[in-house]
Amino acid sequence: MKNVEVLDFQPKLMDFKEEIVMGLRKDPKQTDPKLLYDEAGSQLFEQITVLPEYYPTRTELKIMKEYSCLISEMIGKDTSILEFGSGSHTKISLLLENLQEPAAYIPVDISKSILEESVNHLSHRFPKLMIKGICTDYTKPFQLPIEVRKAKKRVVFFPGSTYGNFEPLVGQNFLKRTSKLLQKGDGLLIGVDTKKELPILEDAYNDSQNVTAEFNLNLLKRINREHSADFKLDTFRHHAFYNEEIGRIEMHLISTVDQKVSIDEDIFHFREGESIHTENSYKYEPEEFKKITEQCGFKREAVWLDEKGHFSIHYFTVK
Repeated sequence: MKNVEVLDFQPKLMDFKEEIVMGLRKDPKQTDPKLLYDEAGSQLFEQITVLPEYYPTRTELKIMKEYSCLISEMIGKDTSILEFGSGSHTKISLLLENLQEPAAYIPVDISKSILEESVNHLSHRFPKLMIKGICTDYTKPFQLPIEVRKAKKRVVFFPGSTYGNFEPLVGQNFLKRTSKLLQKGDGLLIGVDTKKELPILEDAYNDSQNVTAEFNLNLLKRINREHSADFKLDTFRHHAFYNEEIGRIEMHLISTVDQKVSIDEDIFHFREGESIHTENSYKYEPEEFKKITEQCGFKREAVWLDEKGHFSIHYFTVK
């Protein structure tokens, strides 16, 4: 058995096209947030994480560094770490550095190129660690291959407040599926963004360098490239705002003119001011998130926050 490899279960491009077409046929038009993360989108998101306005990444890292000993104790020895959305290897590197004799690292990501880059980097940094990357859509049910199921304990690592991209019911179903990948006593280490002052929230998604706007518009570039579409990027603009009633940031691409767009044989009409709803980012207070997760088969063992309460990291175990 190889010590380092990537297992490829990447969805076919047609699956993406079907999702795009189905979303654009809805009223209002919408697309799944995961479609933002092709190779270019993933690289743009990494740029977003270091912007001065974007607090979640640096705040989460600060919490992880401050409480690294406690987090390591909670996870324990001889544990396999299963990470959803491998992305940048900064957080997982910090976690692995502080763990005692981790058994294996299993990153799961929909982008094969990002996954291979992460696996390659970490295999050099942790040469004795077994690393089994899995290229698949972790937002849908999937099975772990036999060779990555064997460990005394398994902990799912889901950092970066990505959980907030799920609609509430979808998020609960995701937590229930996650608990089924685990056994009693296994863990879930998860980052969750909190509710806070409006300017802090909205500035994080409307940065002064317009990187978030480029990230959002990259979705249209991807559809044009992969599916022979004819979106004109200069006729759409990025718009993000906090919907306080629902407790979420909403991200949209707004058509600035009346127009029609074709994706292969499919035609879509846009009115001036009509939007494609591309992403939500729900914010949860710690006790609010605790209640949701404990209804899905978990028990919270600990929660850590920064001094301003801008971000939280929770550790749960399977009941």
